[in-house]
Amino acid sequence: MAGSELRARMYGPQDLSSLPLFAGGFINFGYWRGIPLDGELSVEQRISSQRQLYRLVLRALDVSSPDRILEVGCGLGLGCALAADEFGASEARGIDLVPDQVQRAERVNATTMGLRPGRLGFRAGSASAIPYPDGSFDAAMSVEAAQHFDDLPGFATEASRVLVPGGRLVVTSFFATTADSATRLPDLLETFASGIDLATPVDALATALQHAGFIDVEVRSIGEDVWPGWDRWIAGTGYRDSWSRNWLVAARQGLLDYFLISARNREVGISATRG
Repeated sequence: MAGSELRARMYGPQDLSSLPLFAGGFINFGYWRGIPLDGELSVEQRISSQRQLYRLVLRALDVSSPDRILEVGCGLGLGCALAADEFGASEARGIDLVPDQVQRAERVNATTMGLRPGRLGFRAGSASAIPYPDGSFDAAMSVEAAQHFDDLPGFATEASRVLVPGGRLVVTSFFATTADSATRLPDLLETFASGIDLATPVDALATALQHAGFIDVEVRSIGEDVWPGWDRWIAGTGYRDSWSRNWLVAARQGLLDYFLISARNREVGISATRG
């Protein structure tokens, strides 16, 4: 079965967000800075790690009350809700490739959407075909979804299109870091062997953003605050066999890392760079 079909099943009928491994409905490895890792981890700490990853992204985006924000790969929409409720975004819209996830997001956030009509909304859509008009957003984010993107130039072009001139973009996920990562990672991690995750070089995303006209592209490793906590959480759950602890091994071998990539959309009058 192709990786795209496996992803559709995993995020669709299998509902990855329902697993205790991703407690709280977020689907990310977590940002564990400040959370003690020398004892047994609680569910509350796990949820906190996932919320902290979103807060890191939203602070990097400098989101405030006037902003209209888009999340690409929104899952259950909890990051959009955080952007609206905690950071004051005037609008938070999420798109997801899997229709089941869009329906779940609407259901999970139904109360918030009803209390604050117009501030939250979710649609089906892909990273390379974003279903919004030009200049719809002041900021855009993607949290642990880009490892699935098979068309980085398409994503970069679409992100630039739907952002206003000078709009901000932040992507965080895990990416390959060596020339042989694509051949070595499948031996360590089943999600790469099956094609669920793609061994995309982080430089490929940075280059795609620059070619689409983004400026001030910055790539920063945050792996030291992701991998040890994620490994400790897996070790303490019943998923240590089906969810291999080789993530930390692969990171220590230098085959992949977790990154925060930020960029700013070109201003009016600045031409995109074409490679």
